[in-house]
Amino acid sequence: MVDTLPSRPTAIVVGIATSGRREVLRDTLIQLDRQALRPQRILICPSADDDVDWDHAASLTIAAERIKGPRGLTAQRNAILEAAGDADLIVFLDDDYLPADRFILEAERLFGQNPDVVAATGHVLADSVHGPGIGLHEALAVLAGDQPPQDGDIWPVENTYGCNMIFRMAAIRRTGARFDENLPLYGWQEDVDFCSLLAAEGRIVHATVLRGVHRAVKSGRTSGVRFGYSQIANTVYLARKGTMRRARALRLSAAPFVANIVCSLLPRGLIDRRGRLKGNLLALWDLARGRIDPRRILSLD
Repeated sequence: MVDTLPSRPTAIVVGIATSGRREVLRDTLIQLDRQALRPQRILICPSADDDVDWDHAASLTIAAERIKGPRGLTAQRNAILEAAGDADLIVFLDDDYLPADRFILEAERLFGQNPDVVAATGHVLADSVHGPGIGLHEALAVLAGDQPPQDGDIWPVENTYGCNMIFRMAAIRRTGARFDENLPLYGWQEDVDFCSLLAAEGRIVHATVLRGVHRAVKSGRTSGVRFGYSQIANTVYLARKGTMRRARALRLSAAPFVANIVCSLLPRGLIDRRGRLKGNLLALWDLARGRIDPRRILSLD
C-alpha cells in the first residue's frame, strides 16, 4: 500500500533504546544536535534511569524526552513506538550510532520522494560490530572525511540493519507491528522479525544517502553466555514463527557458532567467545531436548 507524506512539515521522531552507555549516548545526542534537519522529537527509553545524563539531554536544541518501559531492547523500542503518537517517520538509532549531519534531512527526502518505501536503512561508513569498538574521535574523523554521493542509490533488502532503521509510521499503525518481546535483552535478529511484519506494506530499502558510523562500543552488552544462547535460540524461534526463512536461520546460527569455536582457541579479546560458545552449546542441547526458548537467557548468568 502506498502512503504519501502530508503537505505539512514531516513529523520525524528519533527513538533510542539504551542500556549502560551513559557517555556514549551523550556523544550520540551531541551528533543528533548537529543535524541539518532536526527531528520534532527525540525519545529515549533507558533500561535504568542513570543510563542517561538527563541534564544534558534536556539542553539539546530538541530536548530529549524520557520514556519508561521494561528492560530489554525490544520492550524499550515498543515503549518508544507507543509514545511516538502521530509521527510520520520514526528513526531508530543505536545509542552508539553516529549519523552524518544530513541523515535526518536525507531520510525525509527519501520517504517523500518514494511513497512506496516503508522502511529504510543506511550505508554504514565504519562498523566495529566484530571489532573492539570505534573511539569517538575516529568516528568523527570518518564522518568528516566522507564524501556522500550527490544522487544516492537505493536497492531492496530483506530487513533494515538494527543500528539505523527508519520506518513509515502509517505502515506500523496499519499492521500494528511491534518488536517481539520474546526476544529479550539484546534482541538479536529482532530487526528481521519486525521488517517481516511490514514487508507486504511496501518496499524495504538500503539507501546510500543515509550515512553514519556504528561505533559498536562493547560496554553495556549482554553477557557472552546469554548472547551465545540467543545466537541459536532466536533464529530457531523466528524460523518456527515464520518470519525468517529456515535457510537464513541456519546460516545466521552456523556462522557465529563456527566463529566462536575458532576464536575460542585464540587469546581472549573484548568479545567473550568462550562464553558465546558455551551459550551456543546450551542452546543446541535445549534444541535437541525440545526445550529451546529465547527467554531462557533471563535465567542464565
